[in-house]
Amino acid sequence: MLNNIIRRLEKPPLYTKTKGEFWNDEYISKQMLEAHLNPEVDGASRNLKFIEKSVAWIKEIVPSKDFSSLLDIGCGPGIYAERFYQQGYQVTGIDFSRRSIDYARQSALKQGLDITYLYQNYLDMVLNKNFDFATMIYCDYGALSTVDRKKLMSRIYQHLKPGAKFLLDVFSLETYNAFQEMQTWEICSHGGFWREDEYIALFGRYKYPNSVTLEQTTIISNKDMSTYYVWNTCFTKETLMNEAKENGFKVCEVFGDIAGEPYHKDSPTLAILLER
Repeated sequence: MLNNIIRRLEKPPLYTKTKGEFWNDEYISKQMLEAHLNPEVDGASRNLKFIEKSVAWIKEIVPSKDFSSLLDIGCGPGIYAERFYQQGYQVTGIDFSRRSIDYARQSALKQGLDITYLYQNYLDMVLNKNFDFATMIYCDYGALSTVDRKKLMSRIYQHLKPGAKFLLDVFSLETYNAFQEMQTWEICSHGGFWREDEYIALFGRYKYPNSVTLEQTTIISNKDMSTYYVWNTCFTKETLMNEAKENGFKVCEVFGDIAGEPYHKDSPTLAILLER
């Protein structure tokens, strides 16, 4: 047991993947959905005030009258998708969380919103449709490995019309530099985010070369021991632009965030608008 715990706390190889689809775990996915829907905090989704500002800005730079069909990649429970629809876009949302997609579909049905939601892994998406505009919001892109980012860029490129736009955001080098390595632990006597019943959580925060960070969580309960990995590749303006160009896109502009703040070198995030 002790050796197993020690092994779980070791710094793993770069881009080690979590075993299983934890985002579809019956209990964890419920906690993730609640985090998405909390309007006050930047949890699984950003706070509502920022989201509203972001959608208003996006409509200005990529207007729905010129780019009507929109693909929302990693749409979650449809928080952005619903607002995009209300701004005149024809919206398709795709996500690999079954609970989030089910919630999004029910929410759209209740409100009479004609939004298409697809339960698919966007790394393997085949939609049989090309779009005018695609979004990938809240730094999901940087959570992927180098290989998976290239695969995703190819998939998105294939699903866009000539002249279509693609908008995404990532964490910046400023965020990487501010990231502190540490190991901590917590006893959750009455359950918590990861389990309904009592568990111990062991946390590891590690930095890797090429501006990559890892937040590692090992859960020890009476029933199991599981480790979860959250990776983030952070970018400079130049590395983000170069990666986009290497995958066939033209760079339109770089911003400080996905709500249109001007770019500056101390921005904790970057947003980039690309053209196919």
